[in-house]
This record gives sequence, structure tokens and C-alpha cells, in this order.
Amino acid sequence: MNKYYIGLTGGIGSGKSSVAGFLQTWGATIIDADQISRDATAAGGLAIDSIEKAFGGQVITTERALDRAAMRELVFQDPQAKQNLESIIHPIVRAEMQRQALAAPGLYVVFDIPLLIEGLLRYQGFLNRICVVDCEEDTQIQRVTQRSGLSPEMVRQIMQNQASRAQRLAHADDVIHNGAQTTLENLQHQCQQLHNQWLVLATQHEGQSV
Repeated sequence: MNKYYIGLTGGIGSGKSSVAGFLQTWGATIIDADQISRDATAAGGLAIDSIEKAFGGQVITTERALDRAAMRELVFQDPQAKQNLESIIHPIVRAEMQRQALAAPGLYVVFDIPLLIEGLLRYQGFLNRICVVDCEEDTQIQRVTQRSGLSPEMVRQIMQNQASRAQRLAHADDVIHNGAQTTLENLQHQCQQLHNQWLVLATQHEGQSV
């Protein structure tokens, strides 16, 4: 069966996890790109040998996991190191995403990809649709400071390293509004509408693929 692939993204504090939770409740398979990446660089992960070959044993812990502090220091000293690391990890993540998607039940699969817009070229020809969870930037800052204890300045710095709100919206096929005035009931209603729409699109997609 040729499934329908949807990329779910949103800035930090947008409420993307809540949206994914609603969709999962209704039977959607959620594939978490960040979790796959963490698994690939954890002890014995699929990326460890290649990372060690590229950067040396100083970025690998005694448990055979990526030493994130050492890697951050290396990236700080050599910005090219970040691109080299990504060139190792992303093909592994993409292959595992596809493997999980092919094994997933249902007509459509949601890929939870926080930095989807930043790495859009990697997903061209892979995703059928992009859904952005959107809210005001002030709301992002308020939510993240409340849940994490980070200062507003630190949250702004994180946001500056992500795609802008305008950039995300420019690439969106669907937008879920989760601003300061959005109630949980309204958020659920928006998700339910999109779930129903995606089921229709996925059914049409499956018919065209036969």
C-alpha cells in the first residue's frame, strides 16, 4: 500500500506535541524524527561507528554513544563539523523513518520533524503534505519559559536558530492555529478536521497509486 506522508512541524512552544497526541488518539502513526536521531547516536546506535571514523574517538563515550558536549565543542571550533555530522545522521534517520512508515498501519503517516523547514531539501519528493502548528512568537516564549525555566533571552536565541514563523507558514499546506487564545477544545477540533481531510486525501492517493 502506498501511504500518504505528512510532515508535522512548528516552532518551539507551538504545541506540536499536543497535536501529535490528538492524531495518535484517532489511529494515526506518529514517527518522531528527533527520537530516531537520538537512538542513532545513543550507545550502540547505527551512526556511532561512522561518527567515530569521521571525528575520532574523542567524541565517543566509553559506553559507545555520542559525547554531545565534546561534539558541541568541536562544532564551535569547526562549523563544517556540523554539516559533516548531519551528512552521517540524516541518511540513517531518513531510512529508519521510511522503514517505520512502511510497517505502519493506516492510510496516512505523520512525521514529527521539528526542523522540517530548515532541512526541507532532504524531504523533497518524500512528503505529500506539510502541516505547520502556528502561534505568536510571544506565546512561544511564554510557554517555553514556563515549562523549562529558560530565560526569555535564551528562548529567543533558540528561535533565532530556527526557521522564522513566516518561513514555516510559506511552506505550509495546512496550518493549525494554537495561539494564546486557542482553547484545548478548539485545538482538538482543528486536528479532527484535518484528520478527516487527510483520510480523504490518503484514500484518493491510494487509489491513484494502484
